[in-house]
This record gives sequence, structure tokens and C-alpha cells, in this order.
Amino acid sequence: MAETRAKLADLDPVWTRICEEAGQAVAAEPLLGGLVHISILHHPTLERALAHRTAMKLASGEMSEQILREIADEAYANDSALGQAARADLVAVYERDPACHRYLQPLMYFKGYQAIQAYRVGHWLWKQGRHDMAYFLQMRISEQFGVDIHPAARIGRGIMLDHAHSVVIGETAVVGDNVSMLHSVTLGGTGKEEEDRHPKIGEGVLIGAGAKVLGNIQVGCCSRIAAGSVVLDDVPPGSTVAGVPARIVGKAGCAQPSVMMDQLLKGEGGDA
Repeated sequence: MAETRAKLADLDPVWTRICEEAGQAVAAEPLLGGLVHISILHHPTLERALAHRTAMKLASGEMSEQILREIADEAYANDSALGQAARADLVAVYERDPACHRYLQPLMYFKGYQAIQAYRVGHWLWKQGRHDMAYFLQMRISEQFGVDIHPAARIGRGIMLDHAHSVVIGETAVVGDNVSMLHSVTLGGTGKEEEDRHPKIGEGVLIGAGAKVLGNIQVGCCSRIAAGSVVLDDVPPGSTVAGVPARIVGKAGCAQPSVMMDQLLKGEGGDA
């Protein structure tokens, strides 16, 4: 049995660690035992646990938990990339958020992580041509988590939505891998045009709280957008922009801003 567990841990160390932390949580707080068991310990894989968690959070009088669970199970069974992205997102939150001390926390308690996983199921539905169901998930994600992501938006892996409240991402937006954004971020359009109208965010970008990035513009890899900025023009890779409207105030200051999470501006015109 010990050998079998060791092999399973090698195959999926993220899920193994979550289960270990879940057991510790139940021992420390028995009143949470039922919730932790039904959410985590009852399931054989992270994908099954995510399907259950998504269904539990999004179910309503309009759509039952069972139907949503079947939809999410179908998505995870047919697209292994969803589970891979879920693991990358979870590790990203653990590594970047100083308030996250266990892998268990995002899955159980962090609405930013839960919202992005639910969006991924909606995006899978969108790619299958099931647009109405995808729109329904978008509505419920917005109602439950305060995060409004169009199911057609394309979002990479290793994403952290810190706090996540009032995040809005439009239909033609593209977000690269390893991006971090804080609450009240908008990736929006600037008019009523129906074509490609939303920002393209490169890999490793850090977007501060309340920042608005508007229009079909390019935000270069490993750049930073300061809190409260309104970005209307392209942002070069490895730079920091700030202000309303935003302008370049310096370099990004490090190779991976989204990982370091350093939002201080250390000197206008110099290395930020």
C-alpha cells in the first residue's frame, strides 16, 4: 500500500499534497470534516474534485448541481489540458500569494482560483459550439465570484487572480501564461466594434489593482501595469507603465514581474 501511494504521489504530486493537507485540516478543525470530505477526500483525482466544487458553487434553482457536475466531468474527461492548467494555476497562487500557505486553500477558499477553473469549463463549452451553456456559466461565475470572463477569451496557464473581485475580461482578450492580476482589473474594449477589440497580454505580466487595459493593444511579455492605470497604447516588453493615461515610467525591474509581485515604482524614468 505504501508503495502504491508513493507511485501515485510521483504521478500527481499536487493532488497528493492537497489530500494530505485536507486530512490535516480535518484533524485540526473537525467541524469542517464533512465539507472537506465531500469536496476533496471523497474524490480520486483533482479533476473530479474540481468538477464537484464548480458544480456546488454554481448550482442554483435554474441549473442543478448534478447537471453542472456532469458538464464539468465531461470537460475534464475530454480535455486533459484543463487539469494541467488547474495544477499550474494552483501552484502559481501558492508561490505568489503570501496569504496562501497550503495547496488546499485555493481549491477550497479562494474565489479567484475557483472562478478561473469554472471559466475554463465554460471556454471548453464555447469551443464545442455550446455557446448558450457557456454563457450560462459566465453568468453564474459573475454572480457567485464577482468575476466576469467571456467564455471566448483565451487564457493561458499559471494564472493568479489575487482577490479577483470585479475582474472583467472581454470576448477577444488573450492572456498569456504566468500572468498575475489583482482585483478590479478590466481587459476591455473601447467601442461597439464586433471584431478583435480587446487586449493581448503577454506572458509573465503583472497587472495591478484597478488597472484598465482597453482596446486591441499588445502588452509585452514580463511587463508591469501599475495599480489604477488606464492603458490605451501598446506596452513594450519588460517595461513598467503607470498613470491615466498610462505611460512608460521605467523598466520592469526583474525578469518575472508576475512571480515577484513587486508593485513599487522605484524611480520614474529609471529601473522601476
